Amino acid sequence: MIDKEIERCRYDNRAKLLLNANKFDHVNKIPVYLNAPYEYYFKLLEREGEQSKILEIGSGMGENTKLLLDFGFDIVASDISPKSVEIMNKRFSNYAGFSSKVADMEKLPFNNESFDIVCCAGSLSYGDNEAVINEIYRVLKPEGKIIVVDSLNNNLIYRLNRYIHYLKGDRSKSTLARMPTLSLLEKYGEKFGFSDTRYFGSIVWLFPILSIFFSEDVLSKISSWIDKKFRIKKSAFKFVMLVSKEKKC
Repeated sequence: MIDKEIERCRYDNRAKLLLNANKFDHVNKIPVYLNAPYEYYFKLLEREGEQSKILEIGSGMGENTKLLLDFGFDIVASDISPKSVEIMNKRFSNYAGFSSKVADMEKLPFNNESFDIVCCAGSLSYGDNEAVINEIYRVLKPEGKIIVVDSLNNNLIYRLNRYIHYLKGDRSKSTLARMPTLSLLEKYGEKFGFSDTRYFGSIVWLFPILSIFFSEDVLSKISSWIDKKFRIKKSAFKFVMLVSKEKKC
């Protein structure tokens, strides 16, 4: 079975458990010290999303979709897992601005220049990097924007941790190779014309040791201060990227 089918089955099975239990309000619990990148991600979308048609790729079961719908945006939420999309349809059926699509981010079933914004939360590694860049570019309108929050793969400790998860069967091998790196973020800027990226959690890898001396709230404040003060890239755990597609003359 190819990795894409492995991931589709993994997320289908996860969604089936909730469907069988008739529970649809699944929410990812994010540690306090990782709140900052997601808060910034939603802040950018709230600022840019007014009167915009938004495509969310890799939506999963809508863990990050609900807040965007609460903002009042028109959103097409897409995922490769049919059962995950079924969960979203049950969760968000009362939102006028919601629609969904079972879709592979490597081959999006939408017309050229269909969306003002494409957003993604933690899903870039589930598609071939080059194919995903080209597909986002194709479906995005001129002067449209990409807004992404995801994990960075430049830190050796994070790479080792993800490899351990692969050995445990929690992720497929191809996702390891496709995890976003600084060089991939540069490619987005080169392809679209403008890119602005902020980095978060540059000392998260030290938290197992620092947690002996500090509470999670204190560590969160220290981490945020260091991120804002020094803007460290290479050891960052998360990033938020805003990319704009230049309008051709």
